[in-house]
Amino acid sequence: MSDKPRPNKFIPKPPQKPNYQMWVILALVVVVFGITYLNKSTSAITISERRFEQMLLSNDVKEIVLLRNQNMVEVSLKEEALENSKYRKELEENNAFSLTSGGPHYKFKIPSMEIFDKRYSELEKKLPESQRIGYKVEEGSDFTSFLVNWGFFILLLVGFWFLMRRMTGGGGPGGQIFNIGKSKAALFDAENKVKITFNDVAGLDEAKEEIKEIVDFLKTPEKFTKLGGKIPKGALLVGPPGTGKTLLAKAVAGEAGVPFFTLSGSDFVEMFVGVGAARVRDLFKQAKEKAPCIVFIDEIDAIGRSRGRGQMPGSNDERENTLNSLLVEMDGFATDSGVIILAATNRPDVLDSALLRPGRFDRQISIDKPDIVGREAIFKVHLKPLKLNKDVDPKKLSAQTPGFAGAEIANVCNEAALIAARRNKETVDLQDFHDAIDRVIGGLEKKNKIISPEEKKIVAYHEAGHAVAGWFLEHADPLVKVSIVPRGVAALGYAQYLPKEQFLYQTEQLIDEMCMTLGGRAAEDIVFNKISTGALSDLERVTKMAYSMVTVYGMNDKIGNVSFYDSKQSEYNFNKPYSEATAQTIDTEVRKIISDAFERTKALLNKHRNELEILAQKLLEKEIIFQSDLEALIGKRPFDKQTTYEAYTNGKRETVASPEASETKEEAVVENKPETPEAPAQ
Repeated sequence: MSDKPRPNKFIPKPPQKPNYQMWVILALVVVVFGITYLNKSTSAITISERRFEQMLLSNDVKEIVLLRNQNMVEVSLKEEALENSKYRKELEENNAFSLTSGGPHYKFKIPSMEIFDKRYSELEKKLPESQRIGYKVEEGSDFTSFLVNWGFFILLLVGFWFLMRRMTGGGGPGGQIFNIGKSKAALFDAENKVKITFNDVAGLDEAKEEIKEIVDFLKTPEKFTKLGGKIPKGALLVGPPGTGKTLLAKAVAGEAGVPFFTLSGSDFVEMFVGVGAARVRDLFKQAKEKAPCIVFIDEIDAIGRSRGRGQMPGSNDERENTLNSLLVEMDGFATDSGVIILAATNRPDVLDSALLRPGRFDRQISIDKPDIVGREAIFKVHLKPLKLNKDVDPKKLSAQTPGFAGAEIANVCNEAALIAARRNKETVDLQDFHDAIDRVIGGLEKKNKIISPEEKKIVAYHEAGHAVAGWFLEHADPLVKVSIVPRGVAALGYAQYLPKEQFLYQTEQLIDEMCMTLGGRAAEDIVFNKISTGALSDLERVTKMAYSMVTVYGMNDKIGNVSFYDSKQSEYNFNKPYSEATAQTIDTEVRKIISDAFERTKALLNKHRNELEILAQKLLEKEIIFQSDLEALIGKRPFDKQTTYEAYTNGKRETVASPEASETKEEAVVENKPETPEAPAQ
């Protein structure tokens, strides 16, 4: 199954936190400049009372203000006095207020208000009546002096508080230094519930049954415990990419009705020593508090790799410490704690054996690529939101997409809708799905690619050779379509077949597959007496098949019933499990198998040279030929009905799928560039 987004199926996004950090920084800057400004504005020069008397007698004083609660006198000078070089120089040197301001410019302390009043009265008697200005009495404010004296210290405290808040996680992501050992798992509960259910998961019937039982354990544990059973501690979802492991876990979260923690294996990995183990402990601490609950770890191979593999002797591996902590926590649960661990991986071969043992992961649930019945169910799920034409049949689409995983089927449905919209159609019809499948398999159609007539003729005969060879070989897969339209990066043409979904392949079937694959090279040799680089992907596939027959499946008389394949080999294995003499025998037998298959294919095409010419000319004319066109041009296949196209579209489960052999086969002509090899048939 796939994780294709669907309307109203995902959890609501949490509201975004306001980005107040810039406002805090801006406020701090304003405070800094404000304090500096106030400091300058109130930096009146402290003088003695005798100096004040001299200013007053010189008629330089404009205003006198007595601050009652501070026992302070502030003196402001007249504008003409500020022009005096003596005052100007003194004020500039002491960073006093602007010379054009009204002050205060000077200040001095007094013993008490009564004493100052008595002294000022005596001083005024010395002045003419016109120069007596008196003084004002005000309540002085301590805020300005408080900012001047303590503002910078307060600023430091605010900055330190803001920094600590960021470091402990209160200020958002990016600086959680003290909070680095906390788990990053996302929690889904009754308030933030996942909307996906088992009804949204198709093609995984067996896996769903296993998972449903785990959900039943959490909902009604007494049903199992009354018979003496124990709740399983963990389940491992294993399968290729795109088959629906994460989607199945989301369905469990939506169905269980219990708290659901989800995170990735890479969330435990950090550059600091001990962080991974600390996060594991914190995760399980939270899980115990929320029990009964489910913990889902996606891509667990990020921390669950076998210990000691690829490690230098004597070195300290942080990933191993994290795995050790995970093993201890998983095995430390009480049987009635109600905490179940789900994990997903597409690389079970690299996981540590201690992680896979019962008591940690009691169950391993295999999620393979769906068969024809499963693909039909998946198509029905993804076709629901589309406006379909009446000619769209999910059964036919499932038959034309062998080896497709759920994610690829979702991609096909989406591509078909986009193609129909691009063509301004009201509904999505079958032709749009055919074009979407071609695009997923072969890549984007290169309509503007310039190909010379000679190259186009070579491509046509090459693809016609594949088609004719497969048409007259009993065990070859039935043909779906032959095209000489350039697609993708390097493919100049391809032939699409519909492989029978089966687990076991016999020697005759593999030989016929090899002959069909060599049909393009053989056709070039027969028609042009020359060969081209277009058979690169064919030769690569044939070589792998031949080596697999000899060294893996024991299908060679000289080598015998021996397999040199080691499913548990380490990552760095430089030792061959056979001698040099055996290696030479293997190479000889592989060349003999391929040579015999090539000669057999040439003989077959020489026998049906007329059909080869008909198909090649038709390809040059139409560029694309379907299975129905082949029947009209060269007649039906000379074999029983079980090998016809309709035999593979009946949707019966008696035909089972092989994970490696069920891939849609494409024989591509390439431009001196290797193509992604197909897996050898098994």
